[in-house]
Amino acid sequence: MSVEFNLIENDSKSFETAMETEMTKPIKHFERELVKIRTGRANTSMIEDLKVSCYGQAPMPLKSLAVLGAPDAKLLTIQPWDASTINDIEASLKESNLGLSPENDGKIIRIRLPEMSSTRREELIKILHKSLEECRVGIRNIRKVFNNIMRDGKKNKTISEDFYNRLEDSLKKVTDKFVKQAEDMSEKKEKDLRVF
Repeated sequence: MSVEFNLIENDSKSFETAMETEMTKPIKHFERELVKIRTGRANTSMIEDLKVSCYGQAPMPLKSLAVLGAPDAKLLTIQPWDASTINDIEASLKESNLGLSPENDGKIIRIRLPEMSSTRREELIKILHKSLEECRVGIRNIRKVFNNIMRDGKKNKTISEDFYNRLEDSLKKVTDKFVKQAEDMSEKKEKDLRVF
C-alpha cells in the first residue's frame, strides 16, 4: 500500500485528514462484510453479490439479474428479469456456502431462512471476529505507512522533533478512533447474532 502525502511543518490537520481518508477504507470494507453475516432476519444484501454464471459469460452479481426482495423476516424472493436464468440462479444459490435451500416455481425463487442453530451462531461469530481482525490489520497497516512518512520526514529534517512528537499523538488518536469504531460495529453485530 502506498500513500502519497507530503508533510508540511505544523500542518497536522491535513496529516490527520489524509489518515482518516485512508482508514475509512477498511471500515467501509468491514461494513460490507457485516451486512453479509446473517443475523436471522432476511436481508437481500445476504445474496445480492452472489456470482451467477449464465449466458456463457463471466459470472455476474445476482442483483444485476433479478429483483431481490425480503417480504418478511424469514423469506427472501428472487424474481429474474429473464426467466431463462432461473435455473442458473438456483444452481449458484445451492453451490454457495450460505446454507440456503431455494424453492423455484419457474417464475420466482423463494428462500425460507431456517432458524439458526446455536452452532451456526457461533460459526458466524467466529467469521465476525475474523473480519474484525482483518479490519484492525488494515487500520494498523495504514498507521504504519503514515508512521514511515513521519519517520522519513524527521530523518530528512523536513519536520522538527517537536512536530514529529505532535504527529505521533495524532497518529495514535486517529488509529484508536478507527479501531474503536470497528470494535463497536462488531459488538453491535454480535449482540444481534446472539439475540435471535
